[in-house]
Amino acid sequence: MLVALVRYGVSQPSAGPGALPTATTRPLPTPTPPPAPTAASAPTTMPPTATPATGRELIEPAANRLPRWRGFNLQEMFNTDWEAGRYQEQDFQWISELGFNFVRLPMDYRAWAEPRDWSILRQGVLEWIDQALRWAEQYQIHVCLNFHRAPGYTVTQPAEAKSLWTDEEALRVCITHWAHFAKRYKGYSNKLLSFNLFNESPKIDPQVHRAVVGRVLEAIRREDERRLVICDGSEWGNAPPAELTWMGVAAATRGYEPFGLTHFRAEWVPGSDPWTTPSYPLRDGGTT
Repeated sequence: MLVALVRYGVSQPSAGPGALPTATTRPLPTPTPPPAPTAASAPTTMPPTATPATGRELIEPAANRLPRWRGFNLQEMFNTDWEAGRYQEQDFQWISELGFNFVRLPMDYRAWAEPRDWSILRQGVLEWIDQALRWAEQYQIHVCLNFHRAPGYTVTQPAEAKSLWTDEEALRVCITHWAHFAKRYKGYSNKLLSFNLFNESPKIDPQVHRAVVGRVLEAIRREDERRLVICDGSEWGNAPPAELTWMGVAAATRGYEPFGLTHFRAEWVPGSDPWTTPSYPLRDGGTT
């Protein structure tokens, strides 16, 4: 499912002193029959991967200088309330053939979390992501893995029962999940893979934001110190995350203003159905 054109790397805020060390490409896991649920610390094997199908080569990114990636969100694992499923090779093929080089996978952690214990990850479901990464490598597409619903935080409904920003258990479980992803994909080149911790952090005290991101980063870097990490701005992506400066992360913000234009009659925005059709020049609150 191709949803929403995404562009990264144009006028990105600098959020770190320099480039991350270059990672050596390491192959991804090969699919195996889904095993029983195992703890997040379970090891993963890394056999060889497919040969790239295009002549293009991706650029090595740095936290303070992202390439001009252009591409799409793929929403197969976006929301388990809408049903989660496997990614499709044809999407990667189409994206590549159209000249794009980027996909963001906004994911709902409930897709792979054991329902009776959210700290346990089901390895069989994680292999859906492994396969997506193999296709991305084959078609030379950068993949940005995003926890759109992280343990303890989401912008969608229903809200999480415990808050990542205030509850120690929620933060601990979120750290467990990201640490597992870091270990699973350790050594996989930043040209092909980055992590996007949370989708659109809320309006929150900057020090709380920095503290939570810092703890998650510490766990990721304990497993893979080279992994490129991208952090969304606060205030639902609208405010540059200045509080994360010098943490060695890239920053991503949203261009949602004017909201009445970018979210015109969006089905996920309550009350947007009767909005007046935008016209130029657009006036919002008395300003053009």
